[in-house]
Amino acid sequence: MQPDVIIIGAGAAGLMCAIEAGKRGRRVLVLDHALKAAEKIRISGGGRCNFTNVNNAPDKFLSQNGHFCVSAFKRYTQNDFIALVKSHGIKFHEKTLGQLFCDNSAQDIIKMLYDECTKAKVQIQLETTVLKITKTDTGFSLKTNRSDLRCEHLVIACGGPSIPKMGASSYGYEVANQFEINVVPPRAGLVPLVFDPIILEHTKELTGVTIDPVEVTSVSGKSFREGMVFTHKGISGPVILQISSYWKPGEPVTINLLPDLSVLQWLKEHRQHQAKTLLHNILQTVLPKRLCEWIVSDLKIDGRMADLSDRQLKEVADRISDWTVKPSGSEGYRTAEVTVGGIDTDELLSKTFEAKKVPGLYFIGEVVDVTGHLGGYNFQWAWSSGWCAGQFV
Repeated sequence: MQPDVIIIGAGAAGLMCAIEAGKRGRRVLVLDHALKAAEKIRISGGGRCNFTNVNNAPDKFLSQNGHFCVSAFKRYTQNDFIALVKSHGIKFHEKTLGQLFCDNSAQDIIKMLYDECTKAKVQIQLETTVLKITKTDTGFSLKTNRSDLRCEHLVIACGGPSIPKMGASSYGYEVANQFEINVVPPRAGLVPLVFDPIILEHTKELTGVTIDPVEVTSVSGKSFREGMVFTHKGISGPVILQISSYWKPGEPVTINLLPDLSVLQWLKEHRQHQAKTLLHNILQTVLPKRLCEWIVSDLKIDGRMADLSDRQLKEVADRISDWTVKPSGSEGYRTAEVTVGGIDTDELLSKTFEAKKVPGLYFIGEVVDVTGHLGGYNFQWAWSSGWCAGQFV
């Protein structure tokens, strides 16, 4: 086949783009260096693929240009993708906060995409590494480890460097640099945060302790409310993954372990009505035992409620509802679910995803500087951006 369109990356965005372009009669070839396609889909959602979110909206995404994603989400919505899933008879269910998961397996979504590719006469070539890309008068010339190829339109859909064990890399940014397309500095997103050894010395005994819900706020004022877990490296859980995309090195985060309780007032009431009860026993009615023991030990405040001053109660209340801690970093791309940053959206046409400087070159999905919150939003970005580009390549 002499392809009209070559797509580099057989993930969610790449396959979606291929399907749409193939439906238009375009001869499409998808290349990927991996042994299997759609590996991120396969492992997502604990193997059940959180494939979209019923609450998808532009305000659930980070980008230097917050308006860039609006057009794509208007033209291809979460409801459009849900309709596609239903048309293939895939059973799914809704979990917390609008997240949709397959009842059976993420393989259902992968099979759906493969079946759609077959119908659209899309060819997928795996274990293929692109060694060189050259712009030509009629499009692009590609040198791979298998053969030399030519195409009219070239789509970069190879994602970012998150989860390198899945074969993720910075290749998309290298292509952008080759064509002098600006890249917003990438960093790990939706990733656990780690503490330095001094803080860990204080918190290591909490490893495995889970609290839900917890409210965590960044310096920028962005706040999330979900579950949190202490790890042997620092803190994780949905609420930490969410805030990590907004957190920047050197900044603290503020943690409210009991967001539904006015803790100081609650403690004063217990001092009045349960004067003889020990503080740590009072705390254990609302927090895990190990966490309560850690709080009183770390603050060196315990004893009968009647014996505790207002200042001491405020110190305890602040540790619970206004605990400010400065992570030393994140676990990095190794465990990051996504990459924040990427191809500068100012370099792309929001309707087509074509590079303004390089006619015929397109960037879609995670490689672009549009990053969703946890909960199926990043898959919807892949579907929407892939669908939109597929109408034009």
